[in-house]
This record gives sequence, structure tokens and C-alpha cells, in this order.
Amino acid sequence: MKLYRRVIPAAFLLRPNRFIARVATEDGEQTVHVKNTGRCRELLTPGARVWLAEAENPARKTRYDLVAAEKGSMLVNMDSQAPNRAAAEALPRMFPGVAEIRPEAAFGHSRLDFYAEGGGRKIYIEVKGCTLEEEGVALFPDAPTQRGVRHLQELERALEAGYEAALLMVIQMKGPRLFRPNRRTHPAFADALAHARDAGVRVLAYDCLATPDSLALDMPVTVEI
Repeated sequence: MKLYRRVIPAAFLLRPNRFIARVATEDGEQTVHVKNTGRCRELLTPGARVWLAEAENPARKTRYDLVAAEKGSMLVNMDSQAPNRAAAEALPRMFPGVAEIRPEAAFGHSRLDFYAEGGGRKIYIEVKGCTLEEEGVALFPDAPTQRGVRHLQELERALEAGYEAALLMVIQMKGPRLFRPNRRTHPAFADALAHARDAGVRVLAYDCLATPDSLALDMPVTVEI
């Protein structure tokens, strides 16, 4: 799925806060918006090659969004909105029989990313994007996420109410052979994921074909909890 109308390369310089970064382009240094509030420390290192997407609003203070970074030979999409867009395109083949897919579906005290139904199936689906990779293992989260824990609990409640429930981990790169919850960063999320899986929530992980301006789900990745 093509995500951006125009992208340009740049060199990462520094990240004053989680919302902005300083980069060097052929037009000189400038401040850009970072489309991921996670830590991304292993990606945003001084001198790293990054990719910028031109903002749709030409009047915006920052002209570009930082959307991807190169880590060795691997390109990692960093846009926190991209996993949902890529998932929406892939869900019909991942859940055979569904005829209707609705985004931002309210359930309990949360909004889950998708609700799908058709062929007698009614499914709530939460999507998480994963940008952290260590030695061939994709890890989530890269920072504590109480919101992520709450979403897992809501998926369990959906099961109890008679729905199917699934967590879809979108690994925003090609290369990792395995997905694990990042217990080192957030033990509570790892515990909640194990509990949800044992309760019957399907935990799926897919890698992606990533280019500077596109992201598409590709192949299932082994989940180890």
C-alpha cells in the first residue's frame, strides 16, 4: 500500500523530544515531525539514513514527517498510523468469510481498531505496530503501554461476550523470524498477552514489505509467548 505522496532521504541528527527531530537534507538542516512517539532509540541514531514524507497540509509548521529509518540493510517503517492502514487492506484474506470491516469499533471502555463480521463470524481486532528488532526477534512494546494492556483486557471481555478476538502485531519491516512480547520493557504487557492468549485471544504476527513510501503485510511470523 502506497502511503505517502512524496518522500525524500535525510540524515538524522537529534530528537529534542518525542514529537520532533532535527535532520539534514540537501536543503540544509530542518525540524520535522516524528510519526511515532515510541523511543525508537535503536533506529534514530546520529547519522542514520531516514526518510521524510511531505505533509499533506502545506501550511503546517513542519513541512515533513519522519516515517522510516534504515537499520543496516533493513528499512523500518516508523509511522504509527501505517500498521492500521496496511492491516485494513490485508484483513479480508486473513479472516475468510468477513464481508464488513469497520474501523475504530467501540467496545467496553475502549475503541478497538477493527470490528469484522460475515459468514457467521463477529470479530474484534486490535492492531499494534512493532518497530523494535533485536537479533532477528521483533519485540513489543519499546516503551511501557498501559493502553496496550487495557486493549488486551477488552479483547478478553469480547470473548466472554461471545465474539472472536484477535491481536494483530504488524512488524513494520522484513527480516525478523520471531515475535515476542518485550518483558524487559513492560512485564505487565507480557503477562497480559499470555493471559489473553490462554483465554482464547488469537495472537497473530506478520512481517511487512516496506519501502520508503509503502507498507504491506507479507508473511506470518512465529509468535513466542
